[in-house]
Amino acid sequence: MAKSKTSKKKITARQLTPIALWLAGIALLATVILLAFKLLASAGLYLPSNAKQLNLFLLISTGVVILGLALFALLDPQRVREFLTGRQARYGSNAIIMLIASIGIIVVINLIVFQSTAKPLDLTEDKSNSLAPETMNVLKSLPAPVQATAFFTSQSSTTTAAKLLANYKAGAGGKFDYKFVDPDQNPVLAQQASISGDGKIYLQMGDAHEIVAYASEQDITASLIRLINPGQRVIYFLTGHGERDIEQSADDAYTQVKSALEAKNYTVETLNLIADHKIPDDAKAIIIAGPLKPIMADEATLLGDYVTKGGALVVMEDPIPMTQFGDSPDPLADYLSTKWGIILNNNIVIDTSSNQPLYAVAANYGNHPITEKLQGLVSFFPAARSLSIDSNATIPPVALISTTQASWGETDFAAIQANGQFGYDANADYPGPLVLAASVEDTTTSRRIVVFGNSAFASDKFSGQYANGDMLINAIDWAAGQEKQLNLTSPQPITRSLNPVSSLTFWMIAMSLVIFLPGLVIASGITSWLVRKSKG
Repeated sequence: MAKSKTSKKKITARQLTPIALWLAGIALLATVILLAFKLLASAGLYLPSNAKQLNLFLLISTGVVILGLALFALLDPQRVREFLTGRQARYGSNAIIMLIASIGIIVVINLIVFQSTAKPLDLTEDKSNSLAPETMNVLKSLPAPVQATAFFTSQSSTTTAAKLLANYKAGAGGKFDYKFVDPDQNPVLAQQASISGDGKIYLQMGDAHEIVAYASEQDITASLIRLINPGQRVIYFLTGHGERDIEQSADDAYTQVKSALEAKNYTVETLNLIADHKIPDDAKAIIIAGPLKPIMADEATLLGDYVTKGGALVVMEDPIPMTQFGDSPDPLADYLSTKWGIILNNNIVIDTSSNQPLYAVAANYGNHPITEKLQGLVSFFPAARSLSIDSNATIPPVALISTTQASWGETDFAAIQANGQFGYDANADYPGPLVLAASVEDTTTSRRIVVFGNSAFASDKFSGQYANGDMLINAIDWAAGQEKQLNLTSPQPITRSLNPVSSLTFWMIAMSLVIFLPGLVIASGITSWLVRKSKG
């Protein structure tokens, strides 16, 4: 029996050319997509999270295109020669020339439009992507160029901020520019700008600067106004009662709060009413940060007279066991209660929803300028006391921060101090949810007061965590009347409604799309086929 020989088919180099072409084609598609992103980035319509990585991918895809075409030429040179010298090359070259000419015309037209148009087109009907007229007036009045540096980490989205800053740049006529910096990658620059936290924008005009806490048109424009109209804004921290130190750094100090205020162009000073017996006329607000001993009666009178004349107070008093008050009277607490309806309760908040029950967590924020930008962010208050609000007060206070239902105000201090044990007593304790901070405003005289039942939340140990630091800075801004300097004209949303069609109309449309139009096409095809068949 003869042996059957099986011949193996050899793979030639020419058979590998489709692989090279497919490789080049896929790489060409990737290159086109990456070039589109690059073009959008250069126009300010897209901000890549990593520009260097985008350039690297573009370089790699371009290299793969060249490599794939080179492999094709090496593996099948005969087909390349035929392509370059044959009739297809002549027709193909004409098509390529027309394609290149068309693309060139489109690119030139877009470049001319992009370079000549200072303001990007807003095609929305309600102009929701345009800056407010007040903002445009501020940009026109800029006396010098402004450089904005947006500090965003890789964990934060820059889409909204990039779009907003691009609008400012387009509307400023060359007097506004911006860049993004990752504070994790460039901590030195963030430290030089006194930036703490994510999503802050540093505005610089000459030697003056402002820090924008939130990437919103309201905040950026208000900061630009302060740059244009510099003025002394003095904040005083009360001393003489063991308040938190703003000079020497420590876990329980307020040096980070001072730095944040100075970064916003506040002048931060200390005030000892026991020694000075008067409040300076330039005081925008007075901060009372966790006194260990009570404010004296004559000091409380001076503070009350200051508020009557349009002053502002930010009061932070800790639970009695955390202080040296003992059984001494508290004239400041009495003033807040009788005059403004904000009562500092004698308790310590226990929050069982927290990992540490003595750390009360903000579960709800009130509808207020202090907290409107903090919605969805966490703040916590170690060893806090609760507040009560007198709804019958002449000017009803507003609750700023509330705990969950799973909290209460513990009044048995001895048990906590002895063995750290606590439990809710319905007959003695304050049931949750509890108020941790409140504010009140007399709009006729611009008098403003903010009260917290805790001062530790903004200390150097905790101010950089979550929204704690922003909470106090927002409260001081609001008390000092610096939270808003203008009211922007908001675009009026256009409401449209879709009226549903009747059942008969719906079925007529459906029959037309599903049966009539396809049937018409099929009938035309059959008719054409029959006519051709009849003609042989």
